Amino acid sequence: MTGMNAPMTPAPRPAVNAGLLWGGGAATAAVAALIAIVGILVGRGLFDVAVLAPEENGVWGDASTGWYAVMAALAALVATGIAHVLLLTTPRPMSFFGWVVGLATVAAMLAPFVTDASLGSRLYTAGLNFVLGLAIGSLVAGTARSAVVRAPARPAPGQAPYGYR
Repeated sequence: MTGMNAPMTPAPRPAVNAGLLWGGGAATAAVAALIAIVGILVGRGLFDVAVLAPEENGVWGDASTGWYAVMAALAALVATGIAHVLLLTTPRPMSFFGWVVGLATVAAMLAPFVTDASLGSRLYTAGLNFVLGLAIGSLVAGTARSAVVRAPARPAPGQAPYGYR
């Protein structure tokens, strides 16, 4: 059948190599934790800035360097899970992923500004959260693109496969 009456078959959904995706997610979690630790050490050591809000300020609670690093790693794993679900269920999954990560990064950047910490502390923490969001978003997105397994192209009806005649 050809022309307007030909049955339409949907393009096969690409498969996701979950091992590759989650391996990259775990590596991203390690990178995010290290970014948090280095960022805090630079802020406190070089710039003498209280990176995290003091204990009495609500958003960060009794945040510590270890807590911040663990939360950064957890954010990377959550981003990996979101990417996995989007790859399996949505059209243009990386567009949606970019929006989710972008908005989550903006929220993390705004969070320090609801505290009573000094302006320097709030600005530095927002900047650190921006770097974390950028790293997590770009690394998970790259891993997600690499983890998509596309089906080989099928020859058109009547054509020999792989260019053979």
